[in-house]
Amino acid sequence: MIIRKSPEEIDRMRRAGRLVGHTLSVVTAAAKPGVTLLDLDRLAERTIRAGDGIPSFLGYPGGVGIPFPGSLCLSPNDWVVHGIPNGYVLQEGDILSIDCGAIVEGYHGDAAVTIPIGRVDEAAMRLLETTERALWAGIAQTRAGNRLSDIGHAVEQVAAGPGFGVVREYVGHGIGTRMHEEPQVPNYGRPGRGLRLDVGLVLAIEPMVNEGGAETEVLEDHWTVVTRDGSRSAHFEHTVAITPDGPEVLTLMDGARQQDWLPATAQPLG
Repeated sequence: MIIRKSPEEIDRMRRAGRLVGHTLSVVTAAAKPGVTLLDLDRLAERTIRAGDGIPSFLGYPGGVGIPFPGSLCLSPNDWVVHGIPNGYVLQEGDILSIDCGAIVEGYHGDAAVTIPIGRVDEAAMRLLETTERALWAGIAQTRAGNRLSDIGHAVEQVAAGPGFGVVREYVGHGIGTRMHEEPQVPNYGRPGRGLRLDVGLVLAIEPMVNEGGAETEVLEDHWTVVTRDGSRSAHFEHTVAITPDGPEVLTLMDGARQQDWLPATAQPLG
């Protein structure tokens, strides 16, 4: 069932989104060579709880009955999504996807960013920049009157243009009092199809883009998704509410402004 949110519910989701954005800001600043994934996960849990939130991911049930053991999904290099935080020590030249979720007053926020660790090669930066632009292209389509497939089409047009692989097995989703609600939001497809978007929908839009092929596989931990060909992968995500005036990004990082990314016609006016 697709659940549209009232203005009061969206206001609660803003609080969850602000906490997610702040946590991503804190963790991103701490992610340097020599730091472990577990260090970052513990920092995130402290930050979320200090903001009167609950980590959305910690204990989240898996498809084979294995709950997720971390507060963050941390996915370096060829890991796509759902990476379990472990003792891996970040190295100069790595890229790292940081996916964060938090519950505030019963409502979820969900966002992700992929960052360079120290200095990285030009190809890695091209992958990161393209994936982030693809996310914002999808967000620009997230407004009343458009169709659900307009989002994925916009994402794919940007991400696939340089020849990157757009992951199909994992998609965005509705979000609210549950982390994953209907509808699913693919990152590919023809425009003008599917659900007509309207005010009150809140969606987590999250392109996953591989430097090589689009195919993925899951490791023996039953959570960590990696590229099948060993190529690097990037993941960006925001929680977006459809308002009468356009999309509103609820999970901006500290100091970020959506007007720096969206055209004026896609800006909420209020």
